Amino acid sequence: MKSSFLGLKYFGGLGICGIIIVFFCCSCGNTRQITLMQGKFDTAALSQIKVTEPVIQKGDLLSIIVYSDNPQTTALYNQSLVIVSGSNTAVGGATQGGTGSNAGALNAGSPTTPGYLVDESGNIQFQGLGVLHIEGLNKAQLKNLLDSKLKDSLLINPYYNIRFMNYRFTMLGEINHPGIFGIPGERLSILEALGLAGDLTFYGRRDNVLFIRENNGKREFARLDLTKPEIMSSPYFYLQQNDIVIVEASKKKIAASDQVTIRTITITATVVSTLAILYGIFRK
Repeated sequence: MKSSFLGLKYFGGLGICGIIIVFFCCSCGNTRQITLMQGKFDTAALSQIKVTEPVIQKGDLLSIIVYSDNPQTTALYNQSLVIVSGSNTAVGGATQGGTGSNAGALNAGSPTTPGYLVDESGNIQFQGLGVLHIEGLNKAQLKNLLDSKLKDSLLINPYYNIRFMNYRFTMLGEINHPGIFGIPGERLSILEALGLAGDLTFYGRRDNVLFIRENNGKREFARLDLTKPEIMSSPYFYLQQNDIVIVEASKKKIAASDQVTIRTITITATVVSTLAILYGIFRK
């Protein structure tokens, strides 16, 4: 009986070693499957790519501040600043050099402007000018439009500070931190977006990432292979406001889930069988 027990321990040890070996073999994989932008970079071609400026879309919220050499007149074309300081709220003009009680309020808190919301027709109601159609324009084109309305006849040497106030994008699917992200700037690459979202999970498909974009009132769909350096030349490499990025799960995720289930069942059955055999031996 003693030799039988030793033989059982020997084969049981081999079985455990086999399970460990299988576990590590299943855990090892090809790192190329999760590496972004593999292969050689055509630096000459990629350096010639011009980054497209974001264009104004319906639903955008814009901050537009006008300056000129005649600041008193300029105040007519600026929205009022809303100053929030503790429990007090004050309203003042969006020009520098205020006087009186308003000037004190402006220095006491943080100024914010309500901004211009682009409506469903692509228009804004601009302070002092009325309705302006700005959908589809970039910032330089909007400055030219404002110049055509204000320069020479109304203002002396006008210039403008224009920025998007609701620049955001959405990351969904096999992302470590999916969600809606807002950024203070106006240019963000897909690689930077992945950094904000915690990168793709191990099971995210890097070769077939879906992009959904609103462009001139139409919805566009595109798929990018993030394992290729050529994505840098894609118009989707730099995100635009309100872009949606969806990363689908690879087939390995389902297979891995099945393997975990099978492995758990196998180990459990092995342990139960071993205990049953040991119980039978020691019972005698």
